[in-house]
Amino acid sequence: MGAGRARPDAAARDRRSARAQRAGAVQRAALRGALRRGVARHAPRPTALASVYDEAQRWLRAGCFESLVHDLRAVLRLASDRAEEPSAVMLDSRTLRSTPEGGARAAWDGHKRTRGSKLHAAVDTLGQVLALHVTPAHADDRSAVAALSDAVQEATGDSVDLASVDQGDTGERAAKAAADHGIVFLVVSAHGEAAPPVQELSAPAQKWRMT
Repeated sequence: MGAGRARPDAAARDRRSARAQRAGAVQRAALRGALRRGVARHAPRPTALASVYDEAQRWLRAGCFESLVHDLRAVLRLASDRAEEPSAVMLDSRTLRSTPEGGARAAWDGHKRTRGSKLHAAVDTLGQVLALHVTPAHADDRSAVAALSDAVQEATGDSVDLASVDQGDTGERAAKAAADHGIVFLVVSAHGEAAPPVQELSAPAQKWRMT
């Protein structure tokens, strides 16, 4: 070792090793989708559970997981010869049956004949999730348009200008909520036929390409 270089002390190596162990435990637990339950099993001994949990909270506050998802989505889009950020999204929803822990959020969806919560989702044309919003099951799809539009533009840097929706998302209020965030609706019928963008919110003879 050169004369001008100090030998790293054992305490510094131990601290780096402990941080690496905590980071590995957080990553494995997050990938399992059960941070609270999985962290105890994956935490390397003698790393304390509290230390791993604190590390995870710092990552959450810093937005590390959101950044990881964003970067992964961008890589997958570039690998498919698409732009890094999408210009179009698809909005849809599904009703999920509630559990006893559903509490006050659970409601009856008369159309699906199911009691539970409704999950509203916005995905790009490759199916990558951009935004999620949960409401009681009896809420209609139009009620989530504003929240989804805002979250989509925040996630993509305001790159989206077109949303493909079904008949459940149509209506003046829903279209205006999307337009307030710079998004025009393209209504798709049950047979997969696309109607022109909402007339009062789109430029004349505007050509749209789903990317």
